[in-house]
Amino acid sequence: MGVNASVLAIDAGNSKTDVALIGADGTVLSTARGGGFQPPAVGVEAAVDILGAAVGRALELSGESGGPAGPVAHVSACLANADLPVEEEQLAAALRARGWGATVEVRNDTFAILRAGVDEPRGVAVVCGAGINCVGMVPDGRTARFPAIGRISGDWGGGAGLAEEAMWFAARAEDGRGEPTELVRTLPGHFGLGSMYALIEALHLGRVEFERRHELAPVLFATAAAGDPVAGALVDRLAEEVVAMASVALGRLGLLDEETPVVLGGSVLAARHPQLDARISGLLAARAPKAELRVVTQPPVLGAALLGLDHTGAAAAVHERLRAQYG
Repeated sequence: MGVNASVLAIDAGNSKTDVALIGADGTVLSTARGGGFQPPAVGVEAAVDILGAAVGRALELSGESGGPAGPVAHVSACLANADLPVEEEQLAAALRARGWGATVEVRNDTFAILRAGVDEPRGVAVVCGAGINCVGMVPDGRTARFPAIGRISGDWGGGAGLAEEAMWFAARAEDGRGEPTELVRTLPGHFGLGSMYALIEALHLGRVEFERRHELAPVLFATAAAGDPVAGALVDRLAEEVVAMASVALGRLGLLDEETPVVLGGSVLAARHPQLDARISGLLAARAPKAELRVVTQPPVLGAALLGLDHTGAAAAVHERLRAQYG
């Protein structure tokens, strides 16, 4: 089949994959959704197979609607677990082997959130969902990023990390090793339990699935909003981490003294907790006075598609047409 002047955009997170096929004029020709992308758990080839199911469906639907049924000009894939450049290269090779496009570019999925939230490839994004990450980019191709693979790479925060910290303080408060906090009641209460000991036992023995820890992050924010100083200190520390990442990324790209978007995304930051929002705004104003805070609301697959159009050199009107279709 011939190569078509279009972009195959892939945004793959841990829990789901979104695919969009974009025509040369910026028209969305088809979309599809698939399962989560977790190469560390299932291996690269099995993970790419999951992408392949969604890509195949998008190509099939495009053919049915009169769009290109064969390979596309460029594949723009923004993938979870592509945290290091060496991982991006490995995944790009795996995608090229599938023959979906004439060219392939793989980036960490945080770049999709950033590009979805800015009008040009220029700015910084901090994403806080299950984990925390930050990237920055400028139109000349330079980027700023962090390994973002957990505490071993200096990270603190994310929904899972916040839940773990909250439990640490609550456990010590209950047994007398730490200072008092309402978290001793609110955390176990979320699961209908009467004590931190009961919650610890339930998690340890599997009566409460360990993955459900992430449910405790909103409980932490609610406890902080009610005035608990321990919970409030954790919220403040998260704000400090967000601003530290954003300001360092801005500095690396020479943007500290320029008006630059700083995009916030992910479930924790998109929830717009008042204390967290206010603290981030205040700290960022001190460290990067010209930064413009915004919360991204567009789907990340739009960002992957825009990055693809950037790669193909599409005109501004094509970018605008694409963005308009996502609201």
